[in-house]
Amino acid sequence: MSDAIASHTFRSGAGRLCLDFVRTLRHRGRPDAEEELATSSRLTEWIGLFGPCEPTGSLAGTPISMDSARRLREAIYVLLVVATSPKGARSCPPRHRRLVNEWAARAVPAPALRPDGSIGYHAAEPMEATLSLVARDALDLVSGREVRRLRRCANADCNILFLDTSRPGKRRWCSMATCGNQAKKANQRARHG
Repeated sequence: MSDAIASHTFRSGAGRLCLDFVRTLRHRGRPDAEEELATSSRLTEWIGLFGPCEPTGSLAGTPISMDSARRLREAIYVLLVVATSPKGARSCPPRHRRLVNEWAARAVPAPALRPDGSIGYHAAEPMEATLSLVARDALDLVSGREVRRLRRCANADCNILFLDTSRPGKRRWCSMATCGNQAKKANQRARHG
């Protein structure tokens, strides 16, 4: 797995915060897997983009580490995968379940009404609080009805998890603009080729 800093932006649009977090390991399970959370600045960047409150500073002085953030991500991934199996979330290995539960129990960002009437969020530890939200989102997903809409992209090179929000519930691709379009082009080449 490459620990080089990713030269691209983080992907979003998987349908849930926890799914977007799991996507930070690109090409999961392949020899060319790419770690998007290779540095503390990349984790800070992800939290700034996906979290409700502005991350302050770096990981220095916070109760989390890069390793603990990645372990949470992998525990959530395992939880999501087993939740789609016939036995469901109850088949999650105890150590992964325990880790997600521990993170979910931490403080989350608190809303506050701003002078302009909008809502802002703050937390004593914004990075930890955002990861707590991620863990809570994963628990909410696997324990609710939406878990039946959790899919894996049909593109074998992609293979990411996403929430199928289409009306018929038969979406196959994480994105029609990327994986779906690639599959259409490959099918056309195969038919005409």
